[in-house]
Amino acid sequence: MLQKFRQLSREVVDRNVIFDYCKDKVELPDGKIEEYVACVHKGASAVVPVLPDGRILMVHQYRYAIDRNTVEIPAGGRNGVEESFEAAAKRELEEETGYTTDEELTHLITIATAIAYCNEIIEVYVAKNLRKTSQHLDPDEFIDVVPYDPEDLKAMIFEGRIQDSKTIASLMSYFHKYLT
Repeated sequence: MLQKFRQLSREVVDRNVIFDYCKDKVELPDGKIEEYVACVHKGASAVVPVLPDGRILMVHQYRYAIDRNTVEIPAGGRNGVEESFEAAAKRELEEETGYTTDEELTHLITIATAIAYCNEIIEVYVAKNLRKTSQHLDPDEFIDVVPYDPEDLKAMIFEGRIQDSKTIASLMSYFHKYLT
């Protein structure tokens, strides 16, 4: 049976709007002391927004870290740990797509995005019965919203045109749960 590592200390090396970068001293199961680094994240939410005709709203946006435009489901970080994951999902849905729903969202999956170095968890929901409102983008966001047929999205995944892990995991879970 695997034994637990024990955190002895934590030093926050850098803090930004996305995460805290920390250096930890950790006691290993054999008693040795090692230094680990960790990105500590407040958590995020994502949503698979389904139109009445079954098409799924996707956001097209530029991602600086990989220097290219992407096709993703709407998602974003919580506004602090006091914001519920579902509230963040509804907020991100409207901010990024200009759609909302008056219904409760349905939880789909939980994703741990980078378990080797970050504790970020993304809670993914399904939103139906959408109604058009307007986008409320952040000043640094430039997003186009495009509805896609699920079959087209599957093809885009397998052709490598969609590479974002949260989007792939979420869409494949949605297809399995709702379309098979």
